[in-house]
Amino acid sequence: MNIKRIILLLVVFISVCGDVSAVLKEKNLEQTLSVLRHELVLRHIEQTSQVVERRRYNTQTLNELIDIMKRSNQNSLMLYSQNSDYVFDLTYACHEATELYQQFQSRRVPFQEFLQRHDAEIAKYDSLIVSLKNMPTAMLGQRANTDRNICLTLAISIRNSLAENRLQTVDYIHYYEMSEQKLRNMNDYAQVRYNEIQRGIFMNGGDNYFNVLHNIQEKFNDMLVTMNDKYKSAPNSQWDSKIIFGLFLVILFYIIIATIINQLAIRVLLPKKLRTEEFKKKRSSIIMATTTITFALILIIGRNIGDQNFIIMASNLLVEYAWLLGVILVSLLLRVSGDQIASAFRIYSPLIVVGFLVIAFRIILIPKELVNLIFPPILLLAAFWQWNVISRHNKNVPQQDMFYTYLSLLVFITSTVCSWSGYTLLAVQILIWWIMQLTCILTITCLSRWMTIFGERHNMKDNPITKSWHFHLMSDVVMPVMGVLSLMLSIYWAADVFNLSDLCWQLFRQNFIDMENLKLSILKLSFVICLWFCFRYIAFTMLAFMSLHFENQDPSTAASRSVMSKNIIQVLVWSIWLLLSLGLLHISLAWLLAISGGLSTGIGFASKNIIENIFYGASLMAGRLKVGDWIEVDGIMGKVQQISYTSTIVEAKSGEVITFQNSQLFDKNYKNLTKNHGYVLASIPFGVAYGSNLRQVQQLVEDAVNKLHNEWIDPTKKAGSVITAMNDSSVDFKLFVWADAVMKGVVISDVTRCIYETLNENGIEIPFPQRDVHIIQNS
Repeated sequence: MNIKRIILLLVVFISVCGDVSAVLKEKNLEQTLSVLRHELVLRHIEQTSQVVERRRYNTQTLNELIDIMKRSNQNSLMLYSQNSDYVFDLTYACHEATELYQQFQSRRVPFQEFLQRHDAEIAKYDSLIVSLKNMPTAMLGQRANTDRNICLTLAISIRNSLAENRLQTVDYIHYYEMSEQKLRNMNDYAQVRYNEIQRGIFMNGGDNYFNVLHNIQEKFNDMLVTMNDKYKSAPNSQWDSKIIFGLFLVILFYIIIATIINQLAIRVLLPKKLRTEEFKKKRSSIIMATTTITFALILIIGRNIGDQNFIIMASNLLVEYAWLLGVILVSLLLRVSGDQIASAFRIYSPLIVVGFLVIAFRIILIPKELVNLIFPPILLLAAFWQWNVISRHNKNVPQQDMFYTYLSLLVFITSTVCSWSGYTLLAVQILIWWIMQLTCILTITCLSRWMTIFGERHNMKDNPITKSWHFHLMSDVVMPVMGVLSLMLSIYWAADVFNLSDLCWQLFRQNFIDMENLKLSILKLSFVICLWFCFRYIAFTMLAFMSLHFENQDPSTAASRSVMSKNIIQVLVWSIWLLLSLGLLHISLAWLLAISGGLSTGIGFASKNIIENIFYGASLMAGRLKVGDWIEVDGIMGKVQQISYTSTIVEAKSGEVITFQNSQLFDKNYKNLTKNHGYVLASIPFGVAYGSNLRQVQQLVEDAVNKLHNEWIDPTKKAGSVITAMNDSSVDFKLFVWADAVMKGVVISDVTRCIYETLNENGIEIPFPQRDVHIIQNS
């Protein structure tokens, strides 16, 4: 149904109703009548010009509503006539009924709102007509009387036109409500049958296959009767058995045509320089991959040309299967060498063949009795076939593909057990789910392989964020989100193959945790996880851009500013993610506040130190410290490696890595040795003997030290000395030198040696403690 035309028609109606002829308070009554006459003339002209167009839309709307009723009647005949044993036929009919109802509901037309607005317009013109009729003519002049009569005539004409449109709209509403009621009844009936099918698949299995074998003759006769009843010729039907089985001949013809086209294209169009040894080894797989793609394109074209429902349904299923086969082949071509390609294709062959059989069964709408009879032994043979190819080719296939193949073997075994236990339809569902899941996995694997090659070729890991943000978007967001959604997507596609997509969608949306303050479903949980990947990328990208900005501004403070920005960005980004997640999961903030209120006191005491460390951490990162600074705490000198909101990591000069709580640094009054200029004042004591020329000593020592070639002494500040004390055996001095904070010990060593050598060279005595010992002998 084309609801767009109905909506367009309503827009035309509303536009007619919406341009209300309105006047404001003019100079006098005569002037007001003149303005009203002008407005009503314009309105009448507009309404008259829309009559032809409106009638055309009316006819289209009526025809489309009738078409809806015809389609609903057609679907109802199909739905209510189905045999419950024909599961695939029944699911197809249920799907058509529910899909038509959902389309109808999603495009619901607001007829009632239109009628209310229409009634308001009619009432308005009724009041205007009454007002014009009751207006005393004696008090009006000749021109005013003329304007009044013309206004009355125009208002009556406009009002009658609106009333006519309303009556026609009421007819539309009648047809519309009839269609809606019929579609709703069909949808309700389809839901009941869906529930029966669901119980039949997952809960109420049939006879196990051993009982079927025990009564094989009876089952075989029942199967023949069912097939004769199911596939007997139906005159003038698009689902005639001749058409169904003739389709497979057409498919075979399409495959032959696609193969010939690709053989000729590779042989004629492919340049000789590309025909390498590796290409020759992969030639067969390349032809199969291109043939599959060509076959899918032919099907798409044929589907769009034809109008038979069976052909459309079969083409859609075959296109999905062609995609599966194409993904497997392309993935193998990209990831597997020429020596491995044959073995790699063989390990996927059982799944490909069984997948085609399942799609073929679905296309011909095979009865349940036939599925129960022939599918269990097919699955058993497929499981043995899968085991055989694994044992023969496991050494010549990449480990990744072997892992997928072992999973395929596990799926075959599980499906075989289910089918032999009587749950054949469940086995089919499991198998088709794994086929679709493997398709998603191999699609993601192909994209991941391309991303890896692209990243290595363009060195994306070392490129700045301005050149690599799109690569990280694909690798950090798109690929993980595809992985999360692939599970739901494969289940949905598997269900859609058997027209159970509505049931599957209900399962995804159903809350498996349904509390007043928490509602959790598969769809909501997946969406929250996908948002996590998105917000992680946002946090990473914002931090990378800010780090690049800080590095360009001031490289010396970039590290510490980046750390501070990281914490702020993470708090901001993850807070938004948390709020969105809480909203999606319907977690009540009042509920959280009630819980947090009871814990607030205990949390407050427990988090006292944490809050204190965060406060001091913010103070440190605001400029007191930066990564790379040398500090001294409790006599330990070290280099700051990392600053966070709770702690600071320092690598000591002796090699140890020490973590200080931020509050500890303030309690212990740490020293920042490199905050200003990186130099500290070093004091070197020395002494000379009494009788030395003190001025000469100072001059000699200061000159010698200032001429000392030491890269760790501040060249802008001269060394100086002072006399500090006169001790028992020496006059004491202190020499002050500005030394590099980190190399202070080396500077003191070099300066002390320089002082010693200078005093010795100039014959200045350096006293040291001496004692005279007298030995007294007893006589």
